[in-house]
Amino acid sequence: MTEHPPPDAVAAAKVVLLQTRKRDGTWVDTPVNIAVAGTHTYFRTPGRASKNKRLRNFPGVRLRPCTWSGKPTGPEPVEATARLLSGVEADAAARAIDHRFPVLQRVFVRATHKVMRTPTLHYDLTDFRAVE
Repeated sequence: MTEHPPPDAVAAAKVVLLQTRKRDGTWVDTPVNIAVAGTHTYFRTPGRASKNKRLRNFPGVRLRPCTWSGKPTGPEPVEATARLLSGVEADAAARAIDHRFPVLQRVFVRATHKVMRTPTLHYDLTDFRAVE
């Protein structure tokens, strides 16, 4: 694992378009909120989301700034590696995301996951690099 921070455009964005890869090689777009804390870049997702299966199979992702609806607004995407967190690392990610988005993520998203009866999963994005 290489410690490369996210590009400034990604770090400053509240929403990024996360692209995960399917087995057939096509990319699936999902807008997600990110929080940067030190050298870590975090996002959360419901446990039942299809992107979790794609991330297990292919942890390499692409991301770029976007609107809340997922329309790209920033420069070309960058590649990164997503790693599922657990324990203390997941708690740190939860705190960082909750701090950046106190109403949306701390209240609304957590309540939605509870109603859906699905766990909340946290990921760390590392090894940022230009798309080849």
